[in-house]
Amino acid sequence: MPFAMVAKTKGGADVLARMDIDVPQAGEDEVLVRHEAIGVNFIDIYIREGAYPWPVEENLILGSEGCGIVEAVGEGVDGIAVGDRVAYAQPNGAYATHRVIAAAMVVRVSDAIASDVAAATMLKGLTVAYLVNRSYQVKPGNVVLFHAAAGGVGLLAGQWLKSLGATVIGTAGGAEKCALAAANGYDHVIDYRTQDFAVEIDQITDGVGVDVVYDSVGKDTMAKSLTATRRHGTVVNFGQSSGPYTDFQIKDLAIGSLYLTRPTLFHFTAERAWLEAASAEMFERIANGGLSVVINQHVPLEDVADAHRALAGRQTTGCTVLTV
Repeated sequence: MPFAMVAKTKGGADVLARMDIDVPQAGEDEVLVRHEAIGVNFIDIYIREGAYPWPVEENLILGSEGCGIVEAVGEGVDGIAVGDRVAYAQPNGAYATHRVIAAAMVVRVSDAIASDVAAATMLKGLTVAYLVNRSYQVKPGNVVLFHAAAGGVGLLAGQWLKSLGATVIGTAGGAEKCALAAANGYDHVIDYRTQDFAVEIDQITDGVGVDVVYDSVGKDTMAKSLTATRRHGTVVNFGQSSGPYTDFQIKDLAIGSLYLTRPTLFHFTAERAWLEAASAEMFERIANGGLSVVINQHVPLEDVADAHRALAGRQTTGCTVLTV
């Protein structure tokens, strides 16, 4: 029986519940996808908790990335056929055995890429793509600080940044996570549980600071991210896993004439040309071994609440994928 895992209302992980559904029908310019694997991300938690707007009053199907088989195509769809394996990144709708999605939002997946890998990287890998190419264009010799280095995005970022010739510094919590980050491209890993990353950055860079900080943690890190950035450097805030940073004032950037940006992936994926090009580059990096995808948690779709609790509690490393 087709089913979805819905958030009955805004709240904690206990609001997630199974709900039987009918197989949806593909409309004009849409495709019907039967999921094989679904990614789990912090944005799903933000939406579940109500930090981001809900498009419905109740029973919201969460999930922002997935991979599966096309079972039907609507009128006007060109370039995608029944039987194709496709993947996507789009807010909400993924925590289900089947979903209908606009054809413009999916990309075809080659046989060289496993379904769980595609599901784990459409949101996370494309996030890295826009971070290092658009939010701040990383060049050889740049010194980069990336928080949450042992997470799904962080492990992909370490490898990608290293391939661009950057000196890559990461933060992670505990010896195991620090070792994992070090094995995935990071030149220096700072254990935030026992070390002050701002002090460590000052020592590593001889007091200069880093060219760019990528901060998805928010409340616990942003103030020191600003101080760790070199004069005329850039701070890229793209998440708030520890909660929103509410103490910021524009004058705070005067500490070093800093640049600050707050990008969102879905503003990039809405550009079809960018989506196709960035996905092709990402999948090519994976296929040729230049980008290794670490999936350390496979969880049945019906147990997604456990996956949310583990992710929010910083008990995971690498990517978490729901199996269908």
